[in-house]
Amino acid sequence: MSMASSNKTLLLSTFFLLIIITAHQVSTLKYPFHPRDLLPLLPKQLSWPILNSLHSAVDLLPVFVGAASNSSSPDNSVEWKGACFYENKAWMVFHNNSQTQYGGGTLHLKVSEAHSWTCLDLYIFATPYRVTWDYYFLSREHTLEFSEWEGKAEYEYVKNHGVSIFLMKAGMLGTLEALWEVFPLFTNTGWGENSNINFLKKHMGASFEARPEPWVTNVTADDIHSGDFLAVSKIRGRWGAFESLEKWVSGAYAGHTAVCLRDSDGKLWIGESGHENEEGEDIIALIPWDEWWEFELNEDDSNPHIALLPLHPDVRAKFNETAAWEYARSMEGKPYGYHNMIFSWIDTLTGNYPPPIDANVVACVMTIWSQLQPAYAANMWNEALNKRLGTKGLDLSQVLVEVEKRGSSFEQLLTIPEQDDWVYSDGKSTSCIAFILEMYKAAGLFNPIASSVQVTEFTIKDAYILNFFENNSSRLPNWCNDGDTVKLPYCQIKGKYRMELPGYNSMEPYPHMNERCPSLPTKYYRPENC
Repeated sequence: MSMASSNKTLLLSTFFLLIIITAHQVSTLKYPFHPRDLLPLLPKQLSWPILNSLHSAVDLLPVFVGAASNSSSPDNSVEWKGACFYENKAWMVFHNNSQTQYGGGTLHLKVSEAHSWTCLDLYIFATPYRVTWDYYFLSREHTLEFSEWEGKAEYEYVKNHGVSIFLMKAGMLGTLEALWEVFPLFTNTGWGENSNINFLKKHMGASFEARPEPWVTNVTADDIHSGDFLAVSKIRGRWGAFESLEKWVSGAYAGHTAVCLRDSDGKLWIGESGHENEEGEDIIALIPWDEWWEFELNEDDSNPHIALLPLHPDVRAKFNETAAWEYARSMEGKPYGYHNMIFSWIDTLTGNYPPPIDANVVACVMTIWSQLQPAYAANMWNEALNKRLGTKGLDLSQVLVEVEKRGSSFEQLLTIPEQDDWVYSDGKSTSCIAFILEMYKAAGLFNPIASSVQVTEFTIKDAYILNFFENNSSRLPNWCNDGDTVKLPYCQIKGKYRMELPGYNSMEPYPHMNERCPSLPTKYYRPENC
């Protein structure tokens, strides 16, 4: 690039930035454009940092603004402020243009008071039986047609509860910008790793302090005992991205776990729920330590950070190794616990949803997913929701209708605690952490309150804050944190960044633990005895 061209670019950039700053300062004027609308015109090296600061991956989530119920008049409408149009109202008018038993309806949306001439609002509309979307660019009354209801159930649901309306708060451009942030989370590259790190720093307040090399500990397996806990944090690729989202909503600073077991011959094994077999299925597996450690060192491309959390000697003395092995072998080969994975996170009506998520958004995402991947959706939540209702075989739309018939709500249904003794169509269901804690329960670590603790309600954070682990650093193995200037209270055995486990080893188990706990970022405040 020539000097003249470079100067032109700088002058143009400065001009646009001055407009943006001035527009923000003079908020009483209405402009033919919004300052953000000009950002894509700037040079990429200048515009993208600003765009990324305005929108993030969470802006991909829809925001529930209300439900439009049956009404013949806009006077009885739901009203809200949009991202583009600041005054909006919607109402539903039933009709029978289709000449069918239950007819259809027209959703009327009146949008006005746009903040600029170039913006638009993007919406998702959902009932338990369908999801559709539309966008609005002009200030006027718009309509969305539902030519025919899916039978009596949808007709009655919309008549009583309306069509749910969700705003994509970032708009079309902002949604694309948010996609720009979320896409690299899933890429197995250095870019993807940095994106996951930045996401967790921004949305959780994580530190990611670098450790001195070497980043792998020369572990002496003889110092590892049955019941010792392995906390794993993956920060790149598909699993790194999923773990980042899991950490954000739950407050856990690790995304996967495994447990150590020694057999009668003294051989060390790893028990893991979520081990990928040769067919690509995630199952519960018992793996020799050498094989597991070799994979994590040389084949796991998610850049796993791993910490060993040794049990306290008094807790280890209580650990019934025979009962632990009996439980582990009874679960070996069973599928990973998808059935109850999300329910360990949701304990309260509103205190577990980082904005803009709420129960309406969860229902919307479930509805979309059920249409795209019905078999996967059934595995993820349909059976678990039926368990909570005491029903069998209802799909998501039928669940939503049934819960309303009972005078309850979907929000309340999600908070019903998972029960450890529930048996699903493919057997008992345990996520990575539930598998370990069920083993601890079988081995006697929760006695004498084991019958009043549902460990399938525990998140990974809920597990590592239990006061089961070593609290005397002098008893840790000599190789523990070897070479690190900071001596952690546990043994980090792999990873460039120092692993944080806030609240580690601090809480005595109690009856009904973790059944009613909020988990809102970034403080993740937890009331006593929740």
